[in-house]
Amino acid sequence: MAITRRNAVRIVPIKVPDDELRLATAAAVQAPAGARLTYRGGPVIAAVDVFAIFWGHAWLTSPQSGLMASIEDFYRFIVSSAVLRELNEYSAGGTTIATGTYAGSAVLETSHRRTVSDATLRKRLKAEIANNPAFPKPSANTLFMFHLPSGVTAVAGKARSCASFCGYHDAIRKDILYGVLPSPDCTGCLNGMPVLDAITVAASHELCEAVTDPIPGQSWYDDANGEIGDICAWQTKKIGAYTVQLEWSNKANGCV
Repeated sequence: MAITRRNAVRIVPIKVPDDELRLATAAAVQAPAGARLTYRGGPVIAAVDVFAIFWGHAWLTSPQSGLMASIEDFYRFIVSSAVLRELNEYSAGGTTIATGTYAGSAVLETSHRRTVSDATLRKRLKAEIANNPAFPKPSANTLFMFHLPSGVTAVAGKARSCASFCGYHDAIRKDILYGVLPSPDCTGCLNGMPVLDAITVAASHELCEAVTDPIPGQSWYDDANGEIGDICAWQTKKIGAYTVQLEWSNKANGCV
């Protein structure tokens, strides 16, 4: 589903109640017939360096502050985990995909609006990179991940979180890579899971998509089914202490 000016931009979709996809713990579970990612010539991320951005003062107060610490722990774990090693099969264009690092985080003070647009997030990100020494300078490996607090809706184009999507990723000028993870404040994004699990499922979905297709639609993509995470949406497994989404493997011809 498109959420911005380019049809290639992909999302974590809402989980509908009658969806027949099941929670999974084994490899090669069912995915759309004929699914296949093909390489379009664009970049992939060699060693992702995640920088988390927590939007708004709410993250400094309980219970959001505890959740923020758990999200940071998740990123520290996931970037050096088997989830990243499994993406090695999508090394391309002279770039080998390997494990990554966690660069840290920042909490941004904002107005107390109940909605935030993608344009606002992009503008603020560019300003912080230019003026805030706490922010890393963009590189081919840097991935900025916005996390919105409970009660704040993300708006991208005509789409709204918890109405059309649970998360997305994109690029600014092809050199600033970012993802947006709204709070799972609805049944379609929570999917019966604890809040942290719903967040780590969406975050793993977008992280793997950003690594294999950082500029949506230009690297590993399937015209019928989308990116590596879209093919396996809402199929999950446990790795360490965390629940993550399965991702499509061309090699295994299934979700792993």
